[in-house]
Amino acid sequence: MRALLALEDGSLFPGRALGAPGQAGGEVVFNTAMTGYEEILTDPSYHGQIVVFTAPHIGNYGMQGDEESAGPHAAGVVAREVCETPSHARSRQSLVAYLRAHDRFALSDVDTRALTLRLREKGVLRGWMTTRVEDPAEAVGRARELPRMDQIDAVGAVSTPAAYQWRESRYHDRSDGARPDGPRIVVLDCGVKFGILRELDRRGCQITVLPAHAEPSWIERLSPDGLVLSNGPGDPSALTESLPRIERLLQRYPTLAICLGHQLTGMVFGARIVKLPYGHHGANHPVKDLRTGHVAITSQNHNYAIDPSSVPDDLEVTHVNLNDQTVEGVRHRSRPIWSLQYHPEASPGPHEASGAFDEFVATLTGVSH
Repeated sequence: MRALLALEDGSLFPGRALGAPGQAGGEVVFNTAMTGYEEILTDPSYHGQIVVFTAPHIGNYGMQGDEESAGPHAAGVVAREVCETPSHARSRQSLVAYLRAHDRFALSDVDTRALTLRLREKGVLRGWMTTRVEDPAEAVGRARELPRMDQIDAVGAVSTPAAYQWRESRYHDRSDGARPDGPRIVVLDCGVKFGILRELDRRGCQITVLPAHAEPSWIERLSPDGLVLSNGPGDPSALTESLPRIERLLQRYPTLAICLGHQLTGMVFGARIVKLPYGHHGANHPVKDLRTGHVAITSQNHNYAIDPSSVPDDLEVTHVNLNDQTVEGVRHRSRPIWSLQYHPEASPGPHEASGAFDEFVATLTGVSH
């Protein structure tokens, strides 16, 4: 069936409808990763967004159970070509069948090169996907009517409604039945990826995941050794009312903040947040550790960044993006607070930056309860 992606600037990109029938809208972003469509589509940070894959062909290895959450969060999918008959020993179903089962609209046969160039030139744009190709003006109008990311409660839409424990048997099952006795970690779920929980889990941490709005008193009752502020979707400026609560937590607990958590940490200490023209979405971003000179190729997914000119004296910039010199990491000069813009869990890869979890967990070892 013929379909169309209409952007708010009036641009039209025809294609073929796949996935669930109907229409979909959201902020249009492009991802440059060559693999990992399963992890990308199920990353809660893509809530409210249409993902354009710059890789010319996706879906060839099917869906293998490597999701980063309980289901897809991207509002829609755009690709040049989608394989409908995958071939892989681990494949459970095709990408198209998965999208249909989860009521997600997709477009294939799209000139994604031209679409990506448009987004690079114009910046992030809202878009509307539809099979009603006979009225493109209506589709453009629907795109312009969509709410902007600072107008929606994106974190509230993806955060867990209730606390839960995370424990994967493949990391902790032992013949003597012993349970892990590693550091106790509370994860504030702003849209956490399973990969972050797995990295903490494989290091022996005892993990409790709480809703993003959890009050400090709830966390204090759990007496954790450390805190993780997770990644998540949306505009951090929409979360300013949460800053006093986060500040109280940062004063008390060693903290690792990732992506959205990194931006909120910067805001707590007075840094400004800026929106990038078209964001960082992909698995090929070089990040330099200014402390060691080491460069890692990282996985990233964010539209916002800390303004480097606003970093306060309390924070030390530890990492920078070598493509555009944006701030990729900060550390408090006197307190155990680490903050990273990139994704050290790297789902999808590459896996060069997972040492951040080693550093965080090692610091917590021996902390008194």
